[in-house]
Amino acid sequence: MTSFAEQQKVLIVDDTPENIYILMEILGDRYDVSVAINGEKALKIVAMEPSIDLILLDIMMPEMDGYEVCAKLKANLKTANIPVIFVTALTADENEAIGLELGAVDYITKPFNPALVRARVKNHLEVKNYRDKLEEMVREKTSELMITRDVTIETLGSLAEYRDPETGCHIKRTTHYVRLLAEKLQHHPSFKSFLSEEMIEHLWKSAPLHDVGKVGVPDSILLKPGKLTPEEFTEMQNHAVHGRDVLTDSSLRLGPNSFLKIAQEMAYTHHEKWDGSGYPQGLKGAEIPVSGRLMAVADVYDALITRRVYKPALSHHQAVDIIREGRGTTFDPEIVDLFLQFEDDFRRIALEFADFTDEGEMLKKC
Repeated sequence: MTSFAEQQKVLIVDDTPENIYILMEILGDRYDVSVAINGEKALKIVAMEPSIDLILLDIMMPEMDGYEVCAKLKANLKTANIPVIFVTALTADENEAIGLELGAVDYITKPFNPALVRARVKNHLEVKNYRDKLEEMVREKTSELMITRDVTIETLGSLAEYRDPETGCHIKRTTHYVRLLAEKLQHHPSFKSFLSEEMIEHLWKSAPLHDVGKVGVPDSILLKPGKLTPEEFTEMQNHAVHGRDVLTDSSLRLGPNSFLKIAQEMAYTHHEKWDGSGYPQGLKGAEIPVSGRLMAVADVYDALITRRVYKPALSHHQAVDIIREGRGTTFDPEIVDLFLQFEDDFRRIALEFADFTDEGEMLKKC
């Protein structure tokens, strides 16, 4: 015999005590049975007890009949998947059709046939149990795939960073910056149509790949401590094109809505400037994808506050001033306005993932 704690939970909803008594006699030794004498109480019980596995629902009840109760259950995402079996003395086909259209899984007619009641309840609970297990398996597999995806992205993004040891936690910092900006802009009139929850996730998951194109830049240029020659600078600029090319084939294979499409876009456009003076395409204003505009602010801020082979780290306030000066020329002015509003959050992220003690000290300076 299954223990009480392991029994599946059945809710009987009926305003007639005799019907409740009979159904409890039929099912009480096999299931954890609860009772509601009207529709309103049934909805309260289900709200308080989300683990109800099946509902036996009388149709003919005062104030709120079974059809209305079923409709309310199916309209609520938390209760929509609970199987409902209507209990009724009605036999007309149109009555059965109404219930099935509302989402009920079956009908049991009065007077009750105990063997039939037990069989139908058992069958529908088995179906629900199978469905629940299948959904759990899908959730677990999806979680595994998401972890695999995230690790792959981070690993691929780190390839470029390993070639330049001074950039350290650049990936972590810029990822957090982009996420912060996207979340804060989500309800901004200019961005809310684009920044859905799914898009925000795509953006911050894609952010580690923004500099993946650096794998195509020779070490003699990438690690050069002095000023680059015009030819070398042109080759360095090509990392945006290399990034696009690296991600293009995979993006096409996964489809136009994949996160790699955003990663490709971000890698290719994060050095474009609002006034059209950026590279590699010379895009201007809203021609620049939102992903590129967000990463432009995140990337420049992080480059300014960290030491590189060609420069020392600047203070947080020096970096903020430079970004402020670039409002409307280098950067999207609305993104800069938001950055200025939440600059302390940027500094907090930078401090949390600082690579070197001296960089952390510079961030603390007023």
